[in-house]
Amino acid sequence: MNPEPVTSWITSFPAELDARDEHALALADLHERLAGRAPPSGRFVRMWALSTLPAKLFAAYSLGWVRARFGSVEERERARAEAHWQAALYALGTMGYLRGAVTKAGQVLASYPDVLPRQVVELFATLHSEAPPMHFALLRELVRGELGASPEELFAEFEPTAFAAASIGQVHRARLSDGTAVAVKIQYPGIARAIRADLANARLLLLPLRLGRDWENLMEQLTEISRGLEHETDYLREALWTERARAHLIELDDVVVPRVFAGRSSARVLSTELLRGAHLDEFLATKPAQELRDRHAAAITRAGFRLWSSQRMFNTDPGPGNFLFLADGRTGLLDFGSCREFDAQEWELMRLGLRASREGGEAQRESIRRSAQLERLDPDSPQARALHATCEWLWAPLRHQGPFDFGDDDYLAQGVRLFGESLRQGHTRQAPVFVYCLRQFFGVRALLWALGARIDFRAIAEEEYARAGL
Repeated sequence: MNPEPVTSWITSFPAELDARDEHALALADLHERLAGRAPPSGRFVRMWALSTLPAKLFAAYSLGWVRARFGSVEERERARAEAHWQAALYALGTMGYLRGAVTKAGQVLASYPDVLPRQVVELFATLHSEAPPMHFALLRELVRGELGASPEELFAEFEPTAFAAASIGQVHRARLSDGTAVAVKIQYPGIARAIRADLANARLLLLPLRLGRDWENLMEQLTEISRGLEHETDYLREALWTERARAHLIELDDVVVPRVFAGRSSARVLSTELLRGAHLDEFLATKPAQELRDRHAAAITRAGFRLWSSQRMFNTDPGPGNFLFLADGRTGLLDFGSCREFDAQEWELMRLGLRASREGGEAQRESIRRSAQLERLDPDSPQARALHATCEWLWAPLRHQGPFDFGDDDYLAQGVRLFGESLRQGHTRQAPVFVYCLRQFFGVRALLWALGARIDFRAIAEEEYARAGL
């Protein structure tokens, strides 16, 4: 986030709203109120904060409905847009206050078109890297406790105003004594406890489902989510993943992973090389040529396949805030806190999925059955049809000869629709590892859709598979 953060927030306003009116003041006020508040970590407080949100959303839409009942078509449209914006502001306030898992949910929703009204999605998109930061006074002692000295003693220069903020921490610019520019990510106080509280509350809310046949599987999936979020709060673990990814992607000319400065890092503070580039919205605002967009898309795709096929790992959080588009045409990969490595059993399942994507038929049926952890899957059942349709959608780019058009609105909308239908029909049973696999699969496709990419996805994948001997 910039030193004048409200400016960047205003750029995310819906086009039909005037950024100079009361909306700018409302956002500025929300920003200032959240900056001085550490996230609560108690289960009751967090549950209460979430429980009050539906009433606020109801009030926003009720007022919008009343306004839309009277007036011209144009006035009704503006009333609806105003209701969406006000609801998004209420939700953003709750997410900005609670941070952690709640903010991550907003980030996920912001990644997909047509799931929520456009005004909501555009405002939620700021959560990827422009969430409200905290005043540094609330973080200074955390840095001293982690590294044994104040930021001013640790760095030759340190900017107390964060330039980026997300769900678990915020990032400050700094400079080492040798002049190296550094990005210092500092974790919000108490955020690990807050995440544990959210997950405990989630288990409580899911209790009515305990008599269902898939209860144990649902709890296994929630445990997987819990483990992943806990890992994201361990910056030493993230440092190791970052260094590992850097080592295995360094041969790619179009990809750059920042260096880690271990002497200025700890479990809750992470110092890395500062990469200078534009985030997705800024990059797209320059109206880049198709060739440049495809170059970045190919770099992101190749990096993902290389880590997956050669290292049995992948970054399960491909949100737009984790990519930088550098002026020299390279793509910067950020934030490896949500990396996942497959164990032997999971890797066998991944290999089966790879064979299914190539062969279809019996390999696909067996892959679907085992992925859903079912003893038997009736090929004519609604569940089998839903799972096959989703796999066909996921594997379409891998089966397509030549450049695949990820910018086709119908393609991404179809995937979101299939996923939504599966949830509505109660087809939630799956191997726990697929909680993050699906997050990665859908996230990458949403990113490529936003880039309007047209790349030979299959050729890139097969090149990386061959390199790894798959």
